[in-house]
Amino acid sequence: MENKNAFVECFRGAAPYIHAHTRKTFVLQMGGDVVASEGFSHLIHDLALLNSLAIKLVIVFGARPQIDKILKERNITPEYCGPLRVTDAASISSVTQAVGEVKIKIEALFSMGLPNSPMADSAIKVASGNYVTGRPYGIVNGVDLNLTGRVRSIEKETINTRLEAGDVVLITPLGYSTTGEVFNLSSIEVATQVAIDLDADKLIMFNNSRILKGDDGEMIRQLTCAEAKARLGTDATKNIDETPATALAQGIKACESGVKRIHYVDQDIDGGLLQELFTLDGVGTLLTSTPFDTIRQATVNDIAGIYELIEPLEQQGILVKRSLDEIEIDINDYVVLVRDGTVIACAALHDYPKEKVMELACVAVHPDYQNQSMGEMLYKSIEALALNNGAKTLLALTTQTEHWFIERGFVETEISSLPLEKQDIYNYQRNSKALVKKINA
Repeated sequence: MENKNAFVECFRGAAPYIHAHTRKTFVLQMGGDVVASEGFSHLIHDLALLNSLAIKLVIVFGARPQIDKILKERNITPEYCGPLRVTDAASISSVTQAVGEVKIKIEALFSMGLPNSPMADSAIKVASGNYVTGRPYGIVNGVDLNLTGRVRSIEKETINTRLEAGDVVLITPLGYSTTGEVFNLSSIEVATQVAIDLDADKLIMFNNSRILKGDDGEMIRQLTCAEAKARLGTDATKNIDETPATALAQGIKACESGVKRIHYVDQDIDGGLLQELFTLDGVGTLLTSTPFDTIRQATVNDIAGIYELIEPLEQQGILVKRSLDEIEIDINDYVVLVRDGTVIACAALHDYPKEKVMELACVAVHPDYQNQSMGEMLYKSIEALALNNGAKTLLALTTQTEHWFIERGFVETEISSLPLEKQDIYNYQRNSKALVKKINA
């Protein structure tokens, strides 16, 4: 029964994201190491699921390890200029062979339709072609990179036509020129430019890089463009190789060019893509132009979210019971902490202007976030708001969270010292303790 309940809860939790993602355009970049991994077939199954949800998918793949393998078999020593491969006439055939083999592998996996498998009755069509025009990279530090190239343009109209038809669009790391040349491109640069030109809703890159981990070794869950730039340096967005730093740098470029969200998902997490897209917290790193968590004044659209947060605390007797109508009447007093459109913490700030006192009430944090300093973030915002409104004292009434307030500088006071308006409505049956904090002497 517990497993069934967990399934129902997960499915219901995913519903808002299913609605939000339908008919949206996602560009996914995956290196050749992802394609070569044991779990790649599972990833294809997950992509098939996204396609069945009417999500428009563009897949851009790389083939560096596959290219190196063929070069080794042909006794050709790969040549690099820094992280960039030098693609000469002798190695371009190895590049095109490797890319072709990876392309066929992906198309074959999408063509599976075995009964009792995740691909049963999928009937997915894969569209690919000469969607990318390339140009020579040129000479770097005196080294001619020959047929290593950069993106010149993207055939976005053709790609959009295939997406509207329900196809999965597959794009190789090759660029073609009007003179018939074939250029070896960075799959990261290609994916970034495709996402920008298509005005994609998401750019998703698969990686297992330490560059997205903090000093404690834990995954950095959220980054703004400014924070990402600080990790890389000012010239970061000029990179177009296949390194993890380039993935982050190109993500910054996409973000600043209007792509709303860039996700970095660890390629070694089975089902990581689904967890990233259909759960509130995800499992990867989210890069956005603005912070993921937002503290703001509540609106009528937040009433249901506030009520859902405080109802369990009301049932436990921690908070005074409030109806939806009462919350709506006082909605301008509420401040909410929102993550991805979901209210995960709230508080109310009631004003007693005559005494220059503001009451901090109805503080609630979703159970999943109570150990992540969300309450502290909300409290600091509330205190700053009270200061800006000219309050000299913060007031709180509590029955069970006295120490939380004391840890933030509150001290107990007599009921008789409260604003007269508050004394008139004080509930002696609850026998709440009154705590105050001087914030503006």
